[in-house]
Amino acid sequence: MVAQMKWFDAAYLAALVGELQTGMRQLLFELCDDLAHHDRRRARTLPLPPDYIRFVGRRLGREDFSTWKVVGWIEELNDLLYFIDLQRQFEQERDRRAFVEQFALECQEKFFEHGYREELFPSGVPRAAGLASRLERLCTRLARQVVQESLFLVPGLPCLWPARSTSAVKRPLGMVPCDLQGSFERAEFPGRVYVGLEGASLDPPASLRGRLAGKGAGASFRITPQGIWLGRGKTAAPLWGENRQPAGGWTFAPPHVLRPGLTLGPVLIYGKDLTPARLTVPPEGLADRINRAWDVIEAAWPEGAQRLVRLTTHIVPLKAWGVVSFSYRHRPGLSFINCFDRDQLDLIDDLIHENSHHHLNLLLRKFEMRRGDHNQEVFYSPWRRSLRPLHGILHATFTFTMGAMLFERLSAWAEKDVSPATLRAFGLTERDILRARFRCLEEVASVRYAVRDLIWAAEQMGWLSPSGVALVRALAAEVAKIARRIARHRASVMRSRYGPLLRRHLRELAQARARYGRLRA
Repeated sequence: MVAQMKWFDAAYLAALVGELQTGMRQLLFELCDDLAHHDRRRARTLPLPPDYIRFVGRRLGREDFSTWKVVGWIEELNDLLYFIDLQRQFEQERDRRAFVEQFALECQEKFFEHGYREELFPSGVPRAAGLASRLERLCTRLARQVVQESLFLVPGLPCLWPARSTSAVKRPLGMVPCDLQGSFERAEFPGRVYVGLEGASLDPPASLRGRLAGKGAGASFRITPQGIWLGRGKTAAPLWGENRQPAGGWTFAPPHVLRPGLTLGPVLIYGKDLTPARLTVPPEGLADRINRAWDVIEAAWPEGAQRLVRLTTHIVPLKAWGVVSFSYRHRPGLSFINCFDRDQLDLIDDLIHENSHHHLNLLLRKFEMRRGDHNQEVFYSPWRRSLRPLHGILHATFTFTMGAMLFERLSAWAEKDVSPATLRAFGLTERDILRARFRCLEEVASVRYAVRDLIWAAEQMGWLSPSGVALVRALAAEVAKIARRIARHRASVMRSRYGPLLRRHLRELAQARARYGRLRA
């Protein structure tokens, strides 16, 4: 059954998205039940209102539960309950040293995208001293973040809550502490209040802008049936009126829509230390570049474009030397893509690459691909040219197989009466097509190298589940098809400027096989 699954079929992906929506909605209500029945006292001290969160969940549409905003919000709540449970365990634990070492390892493997480990163990060494206070600060921060995000997922919804509070358990939200310092993870400017699910915001009047963006502004939202006020110290100014419109000089900034179902965020700029530094507005012409890249994929690879439309919904341009693109497992559809140090062919490739991560993450929510805990086992990565864990090799093999598909489709498309003028209209050149053929041959060789290791891990060591084996075999079959179709261009690539690069890549793979194959044997 698993071996026959259509891993790349658009209809199957649509069904998986539907399962994600159902699963995330169910998870939200289960978390609310846990808060209400098992962590009631803790929910009050944080404070974290499970009844209101449940109320928000009921007002969200089914399709909202697969968006990056809502999934990320629910995942944060899930993380919070995990850390609340760990607080209890830590308080009762006798052998705290062993507990902390295991906890630090769990953080590294389970939350490698979040930075929780650095927050809990800032020295890099897992120590029990001070952990209780750091856990408390983390729980307080997550609770504030979860509640603040819940207020504006459905604009104006908190104002309706007091009228629905008929039970003695349900109380008006009152004053809700907030943090308007912005978020690099969500690519949200400081000092703004983000509303809805597509990146719209409420922008403050000039008199408040600087003060709200400052660290430790000490702001809070006051929720009433008549509207929402933003309080600072002893003063409060209107933010949202009872007519469900911005008030007090705040203005509504709509999302930047690139095309139906796809929005553009601000540019995330990294500093010299390769960490996020600031956000800025996208430069003129960038939206057109992205749209033209999207158009190329639709023209050259309709099936790939269907997956792109299904799985990528928000693009954040990235300006960071040496950082290509990335995405988060817990924020499906959100892609950070370097649009400045990369040309048009690279942009097309990066769109597909990050979409492929969304694709595989969707599959990994349904299927356990590994058997047992073998993530410490390492393999040579042809892409990183270094050793990588099994999970990373599986992700790379999947995403670069999609890249090879893209380059082969671009090559075939260019042969079908596509003139140089047509290529230029899409932002490409004939040299880009030659490079696409080189990249295809390069990726075919790399994927075949990695597939061989994954099959060894599955058949000789039993480290992959039946689903994992089926996926790897499907990737092997796809790359074999690509190899047959691109083979006729191999000679012309070898004669071109890319010939020496391809020969060197093949030599490096042979050397890696000789070196790491002996180690494995």
